[in-house]
Amino acid sequence: MKRIVRKEKGLTLTCLLPEGQEERDRSGAADFRPGLIYFHGGQDGLRLPEELLEAADTACICISGEDWNRDLTPWPAEKVFKKGEDFGGKADAYLSFLTEKIIPHMEETLSLIPRFRALAGVSLAGLFSVYAAYRTDLFDRIASISGSLWYDEFLPYLRTHRPSGRLKRAYFSLGDRERKTGNCRMARVEDCTLETVELLREELGDIGRERVFFEYNPGNHFADPEERMEKAFRWLLREE
Repeated sequence: MKRIVRKEKGLTLTCLLPEGQEERDRSGAADFRPGLIYFHGGQDGLRLPEELLEAADTACICISGEDWNRDLTPWPAEKVFKKGEDFGGKADAYLSFLTEKIIPHMEETLSLIPRFRALAGVSLAGLFSVYAAYRTDLFDRIASISGSLWYDEFLPYLRTHRPSGRLKRAYFSLGDRERKTGNCRMARVEDCTLETVELLREELGDIGRERVFFEYNPGNHFADPEERMEKAFRWLLREE
């Protein structure tokens, strides 16, 4: 895939584009519409599933440089670790920045007219992906990989709000040992995730359980990040 790195207002955007897109652009193939995944949570050196994306004619824009505790949390909350910091709760401001500035600018600059637009993330970024589905109609698909859905008051929020009517597909995964933590708040993650899955199935009318998917992965919160990411991407890339 073609790799382009851009710096935009404090963020680093690593863009992976299907190899054939540039040729299609030059030939005037205006009907070509790639899939597009926006991804928070890429660690340094994390290998993205480029062959999978290329085969599915899908671009991926990895976003880094955001302040996780501030930008990816929906409202302020107390820190979970003694040596950590409190959560800033500025997700609404960050989401507005993404949807009104970064995403339109990047898609125009890269000549991307996506056939679908997905938002995926790991940990707090997985929480943000779910929250974004309730706050904007920009995304058709979301993925929450070991998402921090234990976050204080998040489940009550989902119970009293509805996701965007544009949302068509949602993926969730957890490590099968994530609930086995000594932190009582984070230990709720499995129960909160399973209820989130059921709430979305109900909201999306997913009687056959084909549009909202959940799976366990072996290990704790940090195990096998590349494998977990690839499994999420593979599910997001399924065609109807």
